[in-house]
Amino acid sequence: MRTSTRRQRRKRGLMAEINVVPYIDVMLVLLIIFMVTAPLLNLGVDIELPQAAAKQLEKNEEPVLVSIDQEGQMYLTLGAETREKIDADELVRKVHAFVSNNPKVSVLVGGDKRVDYGRIYQAMVLLQQAGVPHVGLMSQPASDADAQDGRE
Repeated sequence: MRTSTRRQRRKRGLMAEINVVPYIDVMLVLLIIFMVTAPLLNLGVDIELPQAAAKQLEKNEEPVLVSIDQEGQMYLTLGAETREKIDADELVRKVHAFVSNNPKVSVLVGGDKRVDYGRIYQAMVLLQQAGVPHVGLMSQPASDADAQDGRE
């Protein structure tokens, strides 16, 4: 009987398949880790822009963005840099330096629709003091229903 079992082992040969079960387990663990940590990576400012049926600007350069949240706090994004909380004096100084080096860059102001309009106006005055010749206002594209209501 021993010889028959040895013959069967020799006939089978080596198994050349890869066991993928451990790789699937690792993949599922990584998926769970990324699903848990992804919501914690929210780095933006939560603002709700007003909606309008305006055309989107098409520029090759990243614009200077001044965002104002619901509490009236100002945030500045210079080109491709990260967004930072900023006060009025620092806003004027940084935007002036950036616009001096990039005179054709677009400067946009986006304010939460729940913030007082005076805060948005104040940001526009600060940008004028920084030497910005033209300031644009940001908005969300209007949905079809809102666009039709505005036309009537």
